[in-house]
Amino acid sequence: MAPGFACINRMMLIPTMSAMHEDGLDLNLLTVFDALLRERNVTKAAQALGMTQSATSHALNRLRAFYDDPLFVKVAARMEPTLKAEALRTAVVEVMSLVRQQILAGARFEPKQARRTFTLCMTDMGELVFLPPLLERFKHDAPGCSLRTMQVPTEQIEGLLASGEADLAVGSIRSAPEGLYQQRLFLHSFVTIASTRNRELGTKLTRAQFESMRHIVVTLTGRTAESYDKVLEEQGIQRKVALLTPHFLAVPLLMDRQPDLLATVPRQLADTFHQLGAVRIFDPPVAIPDFQLNQHWHPRFHHDPAIVWLREAMKRTFENYPHVVTRDMPA
Repeated sequence: MAPGFACINRMMLIPTMSAMHEDGLDLNLLTVFDALLRERNVTKAAQALGMTQSATSHALNRLRAFYDDPLFVKVAARMEPTLKAEALRTAVVEVMSLVRQQILAGARFEPKQARRTFTLCMTDMGELVFLPPLLERFKHDAPGCSLRTMQVPTEQIEGLLASGEADLAVGSIRSAPEGLYQQRLFLHSFVTIASTRNRELGTKLTRAQFESMRHIVVTLTGRTAESYDKVLEEQGIQRKVALLTPHFLAVPLLMDRQPDLLATVPRQLADTFHQLGAVRIFDPPVAIPDFQLNQHWHPRFHHDPAIVWLREAMKRTFENYPHVVTRDMPA
């Protein structure tokens, strides 16, 4: 259950809120407004609040009547905010942030009893690495909570974290905004992979082979010069880039169809592909330094009990993964 949402009525922090507005707005409805802004789905908003779907729909109808506006309209599978709702977004988020930070900051988050959806920004590779152990931890420590992932451009991450639409951003975000907190989870190294059907390679990948063969480059920005790309360029490596894609999981499938392709990816991902019998793993022809994999969050939610628990759960789960002792990094 999201702290400061369904708990507001039970704790009587703002008693008889409806009496505070002569036109009859129950300010508890702002919790529903806030959840719909984040979830864009009535059912998911209800689950995040620990409410029934009918109660959430009823609350939305009351909000619509008060503002004389639909507020959220169905577009495909999502409930998208109207212009009126977007105009109210900042005020609603600030009010709910104030409730979390100032009023409920001392409240405990009880994961065993909580019902809440936590949203993480991560790549498809992050899903492969993080979700299995996280789901196992949630099953035991927070059985009523669920996880949702989002893959978004880097420049959108700060806004999503600030609004509460996302709780954490996880990954090697090289250009993360300075205003975000960050904590190192572990280091990861890079290796080069090739299809098991590639007949040109022996037991070692030479620099000449690396430069002569075509490459898949995984990039969230649609261009190179991210992380290890800079290292290769600084050492004078000239690659023949055949494809830029934001999807790590597409790499082995593409290699199976085009066995002459290479890709340089984090070792954890390469090990997973290798276990599936899809690729062979090689050391790159030049040394590539390890990179930090961090979790990022917004200062607005630094003291939110639920987000504090989530950060600690992430840290406990991955602090020795993969067998690397980590330390906290300053924001």
